[in-house]
Amino acid sequence: MAYVCGLGHFDLFLNGQKVGDHFLDCGWTLYSKEALYETFDVTALLQRGENTVGVMLGNGFYNVPHDRYFKVLTSFGAPKLLFRLEITYSDGSQDEICSDTSWKVAQSPITFSSIYGGEDYDAALEQEGWTMPQFDDSEWVQALQTTYEGRLLPQQAEPLRVVRRLPAKRIFQNKKGQWVYDLGQNFSGIIDVRLSSDKRQSVRFYPAELLNGDSTVNQRASGSPYFLTYTTPSAALKASRLRPRSSRIGHRSEPDTTCCSIHWRPQFTYYGFRFVQIEGAVPAGRANPDGLPVVEELAGLHTTAATISAGHFECSDSLFNRIYELIDWAIRSNVASVITDCPHREKLGWLEQDYLMQASMLYCYDLSGLYAKLMQDMQSSQRSNGCIPTIAPEYVRFNGGFEDTPEWGSAFIQIPWNIWKFYGDDRLIRRYYTDMKNYLAYLSSRAEGHILSYGLGDWYDIGPNPPGEAQLTSNSLTATATYYWDTYLLSQMAGMLGREDDRTYFQQLASTIKIAFRKRFFNGDGTHVENDSQTGLSMVLSLGLADSIERPKIYQHLVDNITSRNYALNAGDVGYRYVLDALSQGGYSDVVLNMNNRNDVPGYGWQLDHGATALTESWQAYANVSNNHLMLGHLMEWFYAWLGGIRQQPGSAGFRQILIDPQLVGDICWAETSWRSPQGIIACRWEKTENKITIRVTIPKGSSAKVILPTTDRRTVKISRGKRGVLRVVEGNRHIEVDVREGSYCFLIEK
Repeated sequence: MAYVCGLGHFDLFLNGQKVGDHFLDCGWTLYSKEALYETFDVTALLQRGENTVGVMLGNGFYNVPHDRYFKVLTSFGAPKLLFRLEITYSDGSQDEICSDTSWKVAQSPITFSSIYGGEDYDAALEQEGWTMPQFDDSEWVQALQTTYEGRLLPQQAEPLRVVRRLPAKRIFQNKKGQWVYDLGQNFSGIIDVRLSSDKRQSVRFYPAELLNGDSTVNQRASGSPYFLTYTTPSAALKASRLRPRSSRIGHRSEPDTTCCSIHWRPQFTYYGFRFVQIEGAVPAGRANPDGLPVVEELAGLHTTAATISAGHFECSDSLFNRIYELIDWAIRSNVASVITDCPHREKLGWLEQDYLMQASMLYCYDLSGLYAKLMQDMQSSQRSNGCIPTIAPEYVRFNGGFEDTPEWGSAFIQIPWNIWKFYGDDRLIRRYYTDMKNYLAYLSSRAEGHILSYGLGDWYDIGPNPPGEAQLTSNSLTATATYYWDTYLLSQMAGMLGREDDRTYFQQLASTIKIAFRKRFFNGDGTHVENDSQTGLSMVLSLGLADSIERPKIYQHLVDNITSRNYALNAGDVGYRYVLDALSQGGYSDVVLNMNNRNDVPGYGWQLDHGATALTESWQAYANVSNNHLMLGHLMEWFYAWLGGIRQQPGSAGFRQILIDPQLVGDICWAETSWRSPQGIIACRWEKTENKITIRVTIPKGSSAKVILPTTDRRTVKISRGKRGVLRVVEGNRHIEVDVREGSYCFLIEK
């Protein structure tokens, strides 16, 4: 077993082979406090006799160079290695090999390595066979003894891997005569290039999300300059490497040194891009009067955390299917060592999306390991006064709302609750309960009359000005509503843990915050909220800040706001999740449909019509901001939970008591949804025609379900029972409820 901590990132080699298929091991952390190590079973790579271990190190976030582009300039020191190989022999004896000053080091062919700025590779510095036994290391120098004071933790989250290859869809010359490769998809990753050259030359690659008007690559919103450089070896050096040392038949062959095919990909950097502009080379088959290197092939390699796919959704509406793909590409492009805001310009762990998009992401992928790591990042970044900053790991301390915002830091309280609800796993609650209390105490210390009035608010809502801080809803409304919900959730968690004094305290505090909120933001007849913005009205409804008698009128104000704008959305990063939740809970999925099944106003369809292939940072798909952001992808949750109909019954955790309640809205004639719960696959497929509705349901072992049928007449329903049968059928004035155990069922409703 090999245990490796390489700071910032490492690639491990044993007897000439790379160990594993991970990318950018290990995940980045707040290195002043902790670092991760990875474990590999290398039994199959060991051989009798001599063995050779080699490691390459890259900077990552551990050491950010000041050359080229950087968002933050941090350094925890030079790259370093801690390595241990534990060997158990067949006779039971053991051996241990550790990194120490007997190891040797040398400059690698990677001459520049930056998580923000790119990577340079000089093939002339390659040393053939350096990871093989019998390599002559006489010119290498002894390693230096160094120290690391932080604690070492095992990597819990899935590693990053290359998960997809994207070949070029189109190759063309821009107006400046440079060759551009269009890979057809905006994604996170690296290039994979094959080229040939007959002399020492450098080729430079500029990836980008967008193109300028002259078809040159546009890096203005994604971090510039970012580029990758590959320098080929000289012909003489190539000849010396290619010439065999001896021949079994006594004949010395002279290799052809006129051209050498090279295969290369970056090791310690990545970017978000669709296009690649090359300088100093030409594509294969194109005129090459200057004798430049020839790019035989250039493809993209999509890198992301190798999480297990958990869900599937598809429906009859082609626009919704395209929106699903749009959001999914943004999710996968930003699920890395942390959930990043974007895979290029920042790569930082902005926290609001981690919980507001949590259900959307958990329906798609099993992220339990990653969320455990994110909670550790937040605890490590928590300050002595209890504050959770807006980013974790906190590599840089920003100013104003970018430093500390309640709607961002509250991820620390809401993530463990959501993990409990989805997976029935309370370990995060138990482990971080005291730290969560400290954060809530910090929020209380910032409140005036139980009102919080600072932060970024409903980031990137659609107002009269360019997007940024909230324009339509006051920061104090969203911050205080979030503060109330944090307090309510902590009261629930305290009850789970048997902390009765805490539960009582948080219940009373939540009640006091609610009273203060209503006094501050409710006006008129008590059913208007501030200026009746979509975000304000929805947060009141979704988070239980309105009394039951007020809710119908508040719902009417929300629907009126939306319909008066011809169903155009305007809520932002914080608010839109609550808009969708409030409308769905209130039975207004038809309004959700009308808001999102369109392309004539800013929103998902608008982005697609403006060329987006991943969800963009702004509803308007502006070119001057990131074009690969997941923060506005809340419709994904609606696809699974409401249109697809897979939810939980009140009080359930871990989907043990399932609710199947698909919303058959608009002219959508079928939807197919499945999700891998802790108990197994839950599935729902519904289809409607002029004469009947068919709903097919699968409930896993260990769960039960309540299936809602859109009819009030029991006589129109035919049920094909699963092996354990139907428990109960209840007729209501709006629908029929059918309680079932595990198994597969088909419900046929004749109209």
